[in-house]
Amino acid sequence: MGWAAPAHTIPLFPLYALLFTHTGLSDVRISALFAIWSTVAVLAEVPLGAFADRFSRRWSVVASGGCQAAGYALWTALPGFPGFAAGFVLWGVGGALSSGALEALLHDGLVAVGEGPAFGRVLARVNAVALLAQVPAAVLAAVLFRVGGFPLVGWVSVATCLVAALIATRLPETPRPQPESYLAVLRSGLAETVRTPGVGPVVLLVAALLAVDAFEEYFPLVTRDWGVPVAWAPPATLAIPLAGAAGAALGGGRVPLAPVLGGAAVVLGAAGLVGHPAGLAAVALFYGAYQLVLVSAEARLQERITGDARATVTSVAGLGSEVLSMAVYGAWIAGGVSGVALLVLVPALFLSRLRR
Repeated sequence: MGWAAPAHTIPLFPLYALLFTHTGLSDVRISALFAIWSTVAVLAEVPLGAFADRFSRRWSVVASGGCQAAGYALWTALPGFPGFAAGFVLWGVGGALSSGALEALLHDGLVAVGEGPAFGRVLARVNAVALLAQVPAAVLAAVLFRVGGFPLVGWVSVATCLVAALIATRLPETPRPQPESYLAVLRSGLAETVRTPGVGPVVLLVAALLAVDAFEEYFPLVTRDWGVPVAWAPPATLAIPLAGAAGAALGGGRVPLAPVLGGAAVVLGAAGLVGHPAGLAAVALFYGAYQLVLVSAEARLQERITGDARATVTSVAGLGSEVLSMAVYGAWIAGGVSGVALLVLVPALFLSRLRR
């Protein structure tokens, strides 16, 4: 959901679901917040992807960091359902600003220097580094929480997002022919998604896989349900981003994706049935396999896009993921970890059919 770097590397990330429960929110109300987040992203995803194609992908990424900083500031200053909901609105807009723009920047930048075929490998490394950055963020979160509780964690997170936005101003942007209008870009991206052979099914696949990432929002609740104290939640989940980084680094190749994802879902479901802190190792294994499959699918999508509205087409996949993420929230409410694992089998089956 959105640009991975600022979201995953802020200290608040491994703790914010616990902030919600600390404020007195139930799992149902927390899932309602996630649904608000997804609804905003559904409405904003494709229009803001076309905005990045028409005007500036780099400045879309910069604005993304600013919106997320404002959202976390609201969470910290006004803890409670209304403040959390308003923060998610800002985060949803921020994620939509960058979700298609960042991959489009990376792809076109590589093509400009004659390295287009390396996109899959580079994307794998970018995602791996972003996931590895969760490790120091989790350690920092634990230290900050012990020193100043949720308020200190929140304000440091706001500063982190602002610094990320400042750094994003230095991202290179390859010059492109400018279309006549915003609507022309939007029509072009939607037409390529629907009409170009091989693009539509992969857009749907990437959307389904991106939706699975909504499960990550529940990792802190998994630690709570499995008996891990709040202060130990960030270090207890360190193995998850490490496994995700390893999986992402291996992505972009031609591995059998359906068996990898299906097997990982079975392992995750078994851990959910046991409900023991040791099961976090199974969550880490699942997350590593999932990241491998996701990066590989995203690379295949970029290979198939041929037009200039690359951020728009990528945002269509993001739009689909926000819609499908509602099913992840429902699966969590209905069956917890095991319910999510059962849902993950759906894109695994789709992968096997798409391969045939």
